[in-house]
Amino acid sequence: MNEQNVQQNAEKRKRVFSAIKPSGNPTLGNYLGAMKYWGDMGKAADALFAVADLHAITVAIEPKDLRENCKRLFALLIAVGIDTERDILFLQSHVPAHAELSWLLNNYTMFGEASRMTQFKDKSKKAPDNINVGLFDYPVLMAADILLYQADIVPVGEDQLQHVELCRTIANRFNNRYSPTFTVPVGKVPTYGARIYSLSDPTAKMGKSEGEGDGTVFLLDTPDVIMRKFKRAVTDCDTCVKASEDKPGITNLLTIYAAVNDITVEQAEKEFEHSSYAEFKTRVGEATVEALRPIREKYEKLRSDDNALCELMKSGASKAAYLARKTLEKVYKKIGFVRI
Repeated sequence: MNEQNVQQNAEKRKRVFSAIKPSGNPTLGNYLGAMKYWGDMGKAADALFAVADLHAITVAIEPKDLRENCKRLFALLIAVGIDTERDILFLQSHVPAHAELSWLLNNYTMFGEASRMTQFKDKSKKAPDNINVGLFDYPVLMAADILLYQADIVPVGEDQLQHVELCRTIANRFNNRYSPTFTVPVGKVPTYGARIYSLSDPTAKMGKSEGEGDGTVFLLDTPDVIMRKFKRAVTDCDTCVKASEDKPGITNLLTIYAAVNDITVEQAEKEFEHSSYAEFKTRVGEATVEALRPIREKYEKLRSDDNALCELMKSGASKAAYLARKTLEKVYKKIGFVRI
């Protein structure tokens, strides 16, 4: 029996959890850097995805914008490949256990640990008039997000690794005090995906905050808008389509072309070795239009039926809440709360 249990544990699928904040409009950079690969996560592990709307209110946001951002991101996550039959996709605020566990974990988080988080320091400098407690407590809510689902792996950007380390510290502290309760997760910076830069400033990241300028291609841009942005993309005064450090604009466009066609940059270089810059930029734009077309079409279909989209939200929240409640009840009992 013991050998059988060991074998079952060895075969147990890992659980992956990822939360995405609904701020701004997802870009081509977000897609090629990460979103393109999220649909595959559930093939090798049990995957949960949360639209982190509770995290979104640490900065000022209009109610109508928050609602729209959440619906848009939820639909886009399905459009880029997340399978709602196989994976669990939900809005964070639809599962109250996130807020409940966050409060409990506050009492197992030292003030000094939380005050050392570099993101809090950076964001406080950027918005000195809005240094709220939610911003300070953001990493503890993030820990609750992860620990509720007994996640083994948390794919994050490098800027979030410190938060995952704090989550591990909290989990270990609770486990050591009461007995094993939480899976201690591992934060992993994905090695897949391309780093995409602005079309108008190829030394700067293509970010959501760039607004509607020509440097950022949004996933929901129309084909005409996408083509206009690529035709205006910054290159250089040379005529050679080749990637190099002194040609950031050309390198960025080659990276985009390679990523949307699932080829290497070297293969892309060979394809355009006799092309003019004008032809090159047009071809990159056309390839991007075709890569994003099925995403936009699926998104528009999802958004055309608000009731059906809400039903998908309810279904995801129900599945997530079942898992979350099991963990939360265990935590309440171990701390000593009277349960009825």
